[in-house]
Amino acid sequence: MKVYHIAYEPSYESVDIHIWTKCTLDCRACYTNWELYDFSLYDDATTEIMNRERQTPPDKFLTYDEVINLLTPLKIKYAVFMGTEAALDPELPRLTKELHEKWHSYNILLTNGIVMPDLTDIDQVIFSIKAFSEDIYRKYTGRNNKSALKNFAEIARMGKNLHAEVVLIPELIEAEEIEKVAEFVASIDPNIPFRIDAYFPVPECPWRAASNAEVEYAAELAKKHMKQVTILTLDMKRIGDKAVRIF
Repeated sequence: MKVYHIAYEPSYESVDIHIWTKCTLDCRACYTNWELYDFSLYDDATTEIMNRERQTPPDKFLTYDEVINLLTPLKIKYAVFMGTEAALDPELPRLTKELHEKWHSYNILLTNGIVMPDLTDIDQVIFSIKAFSEDIYRKYTGRNNKSALKNFAEIARMGKNLHAEVVLIPELIEAEEIEKVAEFVASIDPNIPFRIDAYFPVPECPWRAASNAEVEYAAELAKKHMKQVTILTLDMKRIGDKAVRIF
């Protein structure tokens, strides 16, 4: 298994399981280039990352049994799978099944959706769409978005608790492009929760931080199509206790 980091948030009885695979995308501002560990370990993760040098990929990974041994003492209400692209780990379905059976956890997968994994024991999918326009998607990720959009629609048809996420990046993925993403999502189901995140600068990328006003304007455009629109701005504070590093 390719688990390289586990963090636990006691306030929510939530475990964040970070998995390192060769991602299907090459997003220019992927935070894992500068931060390997869970954001909830820090008081201000965005400031930490803004001043980082590029990190060396992890070289120590847990076996499946080691993951289970570390999780065994924990009370787990939620299990969140993230990292580079957790969906690509072939042992993910086995782990999600065991979490369901032993902990009765609510399993959440963060994904770019390029590859469709076995979602049998996944309860919620948070799908990062990036962009709807293929030229913008390719400029940011290095590939086209045809399979991502197709898989988004397929997951919606499965009846999974599907959430759409998009990051507002000034001068790249702006409000008008986010409205196109919202129109696409609404064409499948306007009731799908739709979240817009503010971009924060990372080294080696030319874009400035997204302002609250820019994110709020994008949200107003998205609300023309979507019924549940939320935003995540850079001044929002964490609710609950700081996470504990398990591994």
